[in-house]
Amino acid sequence: MTILVLGATGFIGQEVVLSLQSAGHQTIGLGRDIRQVKARFPKAAFPKADWQARDLKSLRDAASWLPLLKSVTAVINCAGALQDGLRDDLAAVQTEAMLALQAAANTLPIKPLIVQISAPANLATAGTRFMETKLEADRALKASGLPHVILRPTVVVGRNAYGGTALLRAIASCPGILPLVDGETSLNAVHVTDVAKAVVDAVEGRLDDGSDLVVAGQPTRTLKEMARFYRGWLGLPEAPVVNIPTRLTRPLSWLADMAGRLGWRSPLRSTATRISGIGVAPAPDVPTRWAPDPIVRLSSEPAAVQDLWFARLYLLKPLMILTVSLFWITSGVVPLFDPVQTSLRFGSSLPQTPALAVTILTSLLDIALGLAILVQPWARRALQGMILVSLSYLLGGTLIEPALWLDPLGPLVKVFPSILLAVATLAVLEER
Repeated sequence: MTILVLGATGFIGQEVVLSLQSAGHQTIGLGRDIRQVKARFPKAAFPKADWQARDLKSLRDAASWLPLLKSVTAVINCAGALQDGLRDDLAAVQTEAMLALQAAANTLPIKPLIVQISAPANLATAGTRFMETKLEADRALKASGLPHVILRPTVVVGRNAYGGTALLRAIASCPGILPLVDGETSLNAVHVTDVAKAVVDAVEGRLDDGSDLVVAGQPTRTLKEMARFYRGWLGLPEAPVVNIPTRLTRPLSWLADMAGRLGWRSPLRSTATRISGIGVAPAPDVPTRWAPDPIVRLSSEPAAVQDLWFARLYLLKPLMILTVSLFWITSGVVPLFDPVQTSLRFGSSLPQTPALAVTILTSLLDIALGLAILVQPWARRALQGMILVSLSYLLGGTLIEPALWLDPLGPLVKVFPSILLAVATLAVLEER
């Protein structure tokens, strides 16, 4: 079979591609950015994998889907977004693109099976746009007349981590304590390989057409129990749970939502905290495909030092970005309070007018770079620019006014830690 996997570069999508490949199926992986995943799935090792770079926001009419559906037996939708933001449009990705896909599939002489990876319907009580758009697409699929299976995994965990599961690891790595909000709420988890196995079963006809199943692991635990497991998995000693009142997290959620508007996909956004507040567990009256305890599988995949590094750096990453930003903005703003006085630091090396012009231009450049790093699509270029500008400051300062190296305030010496901070931030910038 030839199977089109949407969101194939994501946490679930990559595992689905691997499982379909292992089962002998030809796969076409669709993702917004496929550069890294193509390197991870080299053609020599995965000859049946093809990759297509597409943004679902550009596939909101049936005609756009038709070239992708040629000779396709099944479509697996692993794509999705948590909340609207600079890079995400829930209605476009989770509803409009899916309705267009269904319309295109219905025009084909042999209609492909659509396997929709959704979310447990009882999470709709949290009142989020995430669930509204997911459920709208689910209802349309049921009414479309297309062969379909809807799978609704609970919290998906695995050897890797992204989003909420990455945050859980970060919390578990906190020194001396386990800071939790709603620690007693339910948190049912299912291993990503069991989700992928359900997809393979659907594709190969072991799940009935029209099935709508929650995919969950046994047993259901609390958030506190899962956090304690991850702490032990990371090799850290037990620590007391510190219960944080929900009201204290609201400012963090507000800041995370604002960061989302700048393109940062924080798991602290309001959608995640609202869902976490009601808990994630299968409703007792819905069809459920039960999977083995994910903790048993995770325990067989011991953590290594890189997992501990990731967990500790996860919460430091936004602080690093903010620190770099404030450093550059401040270094640009302060000289502008008295640019004439600042320009005198060039001494006799530069006449007053060029020195003043250089002072103002470099100050504005510092401010621009400090602001640019806050916008996720610009962050990498901004960090690279900071490194290059810092090196040029060192070179220019050495050539124009070498006495600055002996200045008691160390204006040139301080450039080195700023370069190192920019390099370290660049090193942890990747999201996947």
